[in-house]
Amino acid sequence: MLARFARLGPTVSRLRFNPSSAVRCVSQSPPTSGAAAVADLQHAHAKESHGHAEVSAYEKNPDYHGFSQDPVVDEVNMKLAFFFGISVAIVIGGTFIHYLPDHGMRQWARREAERLIKQREAEGVPLIGENYYDPSKIVLPGAGES
Repeated sequence: MLARFARLGPTVSRLRFNPSSAVRCVSQSPPTSGAAAVADLQHAHAKESHGHAEVSAYEKNPDYHGFSQDPVVDEVNMKLAFFFGISVAIVIGGTFIHYLPDHGMRQWARREAERLIKQREAEGVPLIGENYYDPSKIVLPGAGES
């Protein structure tokens, strides 16, 4: 994390000590005869295409959502997409996550422990035995072995 800030040091010092480098100047003068403005290029293109210039969807419909060129269909499709994409996904996704199998078998372990406790209480056996393993099955090294 500190390495990232160390890389920003020269940039920050340049901006702080030389404020003129952060200023951008835009010319407000009319274009010279050698350079063509973007608006002139668009008009020339419109003239070439016999008056059928391509109009941006945002100019036709300022509330364009990207679903259709028709504003009414665009709004309906946007509402449907958000309804199904968000509302239904949250409901179905939440239901799916709720009904996932028991992670780590915690619920099964609890049920099994309760079953064993009831069984041992009914038999009169202590719940936890003195020896966890059967001592007759444990093989210990001899006195001379290490």
